[in-house]
Amino acid sequence: MFAIFYDSLIKIWVLITKPKLLDWIDDLEENVLSFSETNISLHKYGGTQFNYLKREFGHLHSNGILDILLDQQLKSKMLIAGRINDHHVFKNSGWISFYIQKEDDVEYAKELLQIAYSKIVAKGMPKMINEKPFRPLK
Repeated sequence: MFAIFYDSLIKIWVLITKPKLLDWIDDLEENVLSFSETNISLHKYGGTQFNYLKREFGHLHSNGILDILLDQQLKSKMLIAGRINDHHVFKNSGWISFYIQKEDDVEYAKELLQIAYSKIVAKGMPKMINEKPFRPLK
């Protein structure tokens, strides 16, 4: 609960200091919702979670940090290219972080989300055992 409250405070700060970022976040949410069988929900640590058939493939914090689930092989290749970073918390995983700081970053964020979406779709139906319920936003 604290994480969601904290993320809300960040969103207020962003509204004051960098309001354009909120437009970019809206654009990314709309983009993901255009993918088949997707929805968005609140992420457990704040921000917007992107789901395919109720299974997370990424999330976006209100400060513009986009976290995406890839596999470690693809992550390694992309880290070498230098546009993404190791996940800000889970370093030794398939998760990556991408910092949206300027308008040009939005298009690359869309590409990353498309890659993650394609990977999760290719895996097929998620196992629903022990899945935590999600809270749709839209």
